[in-house]
Amino acid sequence: MDIFSRRLSALCLLLATALASAQAPDIRSAGLPGSRVDELLVLARRQNADLAASGFELEAAQARVHSAAALPDPIGRLELRDVTNRADNGSFNLLPGRVGSTRYTLAQTFPWWGKRDLKRQVAEADAAQAEARRASAWSELAAKVKTGFAQYYLAGHSLQLNGELLRLAETLERLAQARYAGGLAAQQDVIRAQVEKSNLRGERLRLESESRQTAARLNGLLRRPPTAPLAEARVLRPLPSAEQLADGALSARLLAANPQLAAQEAQLLAAETSGELVRKNRYPDVTIGVSPIQVGSRVAEWELMFEVNIPLARESRRAQESEALALAAAARARKEAVANQVAADLAENVAALEAARRLEQLIASALLPQAEIAFKAALAGYETGRLDFATLLETQRQIRQARLDRLRAQTEAQIRLAEIERLLGEDL
Repeated sequence: MDIFSRRLSALCLLLATALASAQAPDIRSAGLPGSRVDELLVLARRQNADLAASGFELEAAQARVHSAAALPDPIGRLELRDVTNRADNGSFNLLPGRVGSTRYTLAQTFPWWGKRDLKRQVAEADAAQAEARRASAWSELAAKVKTGFAQYYLAGHSLQLNGELLRLAETLERLAQARYAGGLAAQQDVIRAQVEKSNLRGERLRLESESRQTAARLNGLLRRPPTAPLAEARVLRPLPSAEQLADGALSARLLAANPQLAAQEAQLLAAETSGELVRKNRYPDVTIGVSPIQVGSRVAEWELMFEVNIPLARESRRAQESEALALAAAARARKEAVANQVAADLAENVAALEAARRLEQLIASALLPQAEIAFKAALAGYETGRLDFATLLETQRQIRQARLDRLRAQTEAQIRLAEIERLLGEDL
């Protein structure tokens, strides 16, 4: 039994070493992004092309505000009268001083009082929409980066766990072979250990593929080559406290900062202001002009001109006003629908985060310690011949499942947190 006692001690030491190595830093990935989500978010804000495009759109919308209320360009007109010079029995000419008379006109159109202010307000509402769209684009991008990092963390740490369990399976295989060689176990125990190793190797191939896929998605969000190296994901963000997730506090922040609601509010304001502008079209615009008249080389007369457009197309204006009212009503209804949807999404994600947090705590405090105790007891029982190898493998699988479930619960909580922050438009 001494050899088996030594194997048990070696196995326990191997398990402890594997658990400790999972927490040890890996200096090979130093200098690469990816160990923490914060540095990925900095890269995304600086390099993502979609976010840059929304920033340029915002600049364009803000620039339109300055031109929206500007007066239309003035009009200049040149009229050459009696270019054939018949009155003086002269010949055809196009020079202003050699025709019968020349009139120069400079005219400026002035919109009806209030129209320019309304145009500026519409442009400001459009700029507010663009700003909200950019905030929404950043919230969406940040949520994708946070979710991608959590999935990258899950894939990487699942690979670490797979490696630890593979080494453990190799140790169990050696133990089964030693007992079989001593006539204390059946050959079936060795075969089962080898099958377990093959299963773990097959799972490793799947996990390596998942890790490469999640890394490629993250690199795509950061505008890096798909195969660019990333550091090992080490630290997940801390979860907010229960007080921070209280319904009253989150609801107030949702109404104040949600980018989608802000965009809908700006769209509603633009629609209502456009409706007021359409109603202003009932009133005419005024054009004022001044015209000096040149005869020969001197200005002989001055004319002053007033002009108004006559808004007689009442049916057309009424149709435009009906259209504006319908668009405003649609914007109002859409805002209400978005408000209801984001409130429901927020409640759903808060509930899911709390469930994932409780599950992770349960696994860490109860299920995982119990599984480890059961494995050590089964290992001791197998060495003494009181338990069969199938029971030992089952307890080993329980440890694997508990640790995987814990990783998945942590990942689920991070994904839900990313969704909550996307809805709020800000970090908790």
